[in-house]
Amino acid sequence: MSIPQYFELEGGNRMPRIGFGTWQAPPDILETSVDAALEAGYRHFDSARVYENEAALGRALNRWIGDDPAKRKELFVVTKLPPGGNRPDLVEEYFDASYRDLGLEYIDLYLLHTPFAFEHVPGDLHPKNSDGSMKFDYKNDLVAVWKAILKLKESGRVRHVGVSNVNEEQIKRLCAVEKPACLQVEVHVLCQQKQLIATANQLGIPVVAYSPLGSKALADAIAEKTGRSYPSLFELPEVKKIAHSHSRTAAQVLLRFLLQQGVATIPKSTNPIRIKQNISVWDFELSEKEMDELRALDRGEEGRICDFAFFIGVEKHPEFPFKK
Repeated sequence: MSIPQYFELEGGNRMPRIGFGTWQAPPDILETSVDAALEAGYRHFDSARVYENEAALGRALNRWIGDDPAKRKELFVVTKLPPGGNRPDLVEEYFDASYRDLGLEYIDLYLLHTPFAFEHVPGDLHPKNSDGSMKFDYKNDLVAVWKAILKLKESGRVRHVGVSNVNEEQIKRLCAVEKPACLQVEVHVLCQQKQLIATANQLGIPVVAYSPLGSKALADAIAEKTGRSYPSLFELPEVKKIAHSHSRTAAQVLLRFLLQQGVATIPKSTNPIRIKQNISVWDFELSEKEMDELRALDRGEEGRICDFAFFIGVEKHPEFPFKK
């Protein structure tokens, strides 16, 4: 089964279907990890304002580009508007901050990070009330914010814009204005988002999976607070069996499963060996029987890890996307 290694976007631009995630990577470690990723062949790099490491990513990428502008054309760099910027009059301000920190001539893809909004508190990307709940902006106009994001393309400093963490109704609402270039959501064997992906495919929107390996660190942190048990995707018997039969790692099987479903992935690692392994998934194929075994692991909404419950009170926001 031959899988394209890129999504073709408007204007002749291409988005690699395997990217490098940077969430929860401290700046000093991130620079070293990006160096290893570039050496391994990654060219798609995913960041966000709320990760607070855009400057480190920019330093590593600019070091690699050096004085050769042709090398910039090889890269596909993504960052995101934080929830505190989800107001039409703030979009450009937050984009400018990311643009300065990355220090690149242009950004390939700029995403709406979440449909819900925080209050804008200068210098604080995660503003909280005294009781620990988030300071939400309950009156944000999602469509107006999307229009402001679209307007960023006029400057030439961003080539494509898209969305993340939205549901079917929200993405259809935004498509009534203009189709996003990309939809980035949590997708892995336990949370396969079949209906949402089908909708995106019908609309012609490429899907990128974050947490394709299950984000065990986040799952463990949530379990510690809530008591919710969540298995390691690497230890699922079906995944281990398939990995053994192909002499591959469990991570490689999990990533190949998504690629064969037509979904791009952005695995994150700071280990040079695993970084290289995670992009080495183009030279084997899962059988239809193996694909069916992995499809059967889907837990639907119960399989979601990043439900934003760590933002206390988020479920009360009118644009909270994961209502059950």
